[in-house]
Amino acid sequence: MDIKRSGSRPSGVGPAEYFTGQVRIDPLFQPPEPARVRGALVTFEPGARTAWHTHPLGQILIVTSGLGWAQREGGPIEEIHPGDIVWFEPGEKHWHGATATARMSHIAIQEALHGSPVDWGEHVSDAQYHARA
Repeated sequence: MDIKRSGSRPSGVGPAEYFTGQVRIDPLFQPPEPARVRGALVTFEPGARTAWHTHPLGQILIVTSGLGWAQREGGPIEEIHPGDIVWFEPGEKHWHGATATARMSHIAIQEALHGSPVDWGEHVSDAQYHARA
């Protein structure tokens, strides 16, 4: 048994290579191999978002607070609220983050394949981010 005490793992800043705006990442769990599942609490300030990305085995988001947007490639931008559960299929290109005026936090859960839980792409442009239909 391994207990990770609250506050024992420091928060990190979402790197500018993969995020736009202010993003805080609080690690929740990443058990040792052979386990593949990983989880983090991610908080996006207004206007902050991920870059386009995919997950080799899919991703689950559990929205915990605030108001956010999520979009899969080719689909509309969807508003997401506390209590919403979002599932992205394996390999589905997508992004997610806060709305332009409100912060949003979610728990992100994904599994690693060959050591990697995510494949990052290009940044979501301001035009793409503001393209709410």
